[in-house]
Amino acid sequence: MTSPASGWYGGTLTRARGLTPTARSLVFAVDGWPGNEAGQHVDVRLTALDGYQAVRSYSIASVGASEEIELAVDLLPDGEVSPFLVDELEIGDTVELRGPLGGWFVWKPQEMAPVQLIGGGSGVVPLIAMSRAHARSGSAAPMRLLYSLRSPEDAFFSDELSAPTATVETTWHYTRTTPPDWSRSPGRLTADDLAEATVPPADRPLIYICGPNGFVEVVARAMIALGHASDRVRTERFGGI
Repeated sequence: MTSPASGWYGGTLTRARGLTPTARSLVFAVDGWPGNEAGQHVDVRLTALDGYQAVRSYSIASVGASEEIELAVDLLPDGEVSPFLVDELEIGDTVELRGPLGGWFVWKPQEMAPVQLIGGGSGVVPLIAMSRAHARSGSAAPMRLLYSLRSPEDAFFSDELSAPTATVETTWHYTRTTPPDWSRSPGRLTADDLAEATVPPADRPLIYICGPNGFVEVVARAMIALGHASDRVRTERFGGI
């Protein structure tokens, strides 16, 4: 199905729930939405009463053919769009959506190579879509997730990732605060952490890294230094921390 002539769809908020103290899952009903592949994103446009418009891009947590789309938005205190989406948008309110966008940072179920997902903070959102696509398709490709976050309270979709039925093996890494009795002290990911917790280069995994600019840059360089081919490493980054 093609997009509207304007390129923008109307989305009506039908469900919302808190994910962390500062993040929210938002599910929109979007008439004519063509569905999306795992890893794609969407532009969200808000229009003020005086006509001022603000547009921001958000990764899509949902996947597949549906006229619903799920976003997971973390609040940036100085942002123009995220505070409204997290704190003010109510059920029945509408936004404009353009997409799906992106074709490189995408995982497709027909891909049989092992997959290593590495997410920093809210950068886990497109990786959630990949884990959902993996589960729905019944893919036999091994898929692992290394999730780096400040504290347990900052985890997106923690119940889903920790469920006994999850088809993706998740390794948790905390940079500031750990759960009680955690075996490791908090700290940034190191090359040793990556070597221990990710698929080895000999298995030639596809690697997807998403998070803040600095996180993605450091992790991508480290994975290549460990012996992964650069053309097997795909990255998606954003400016917020």
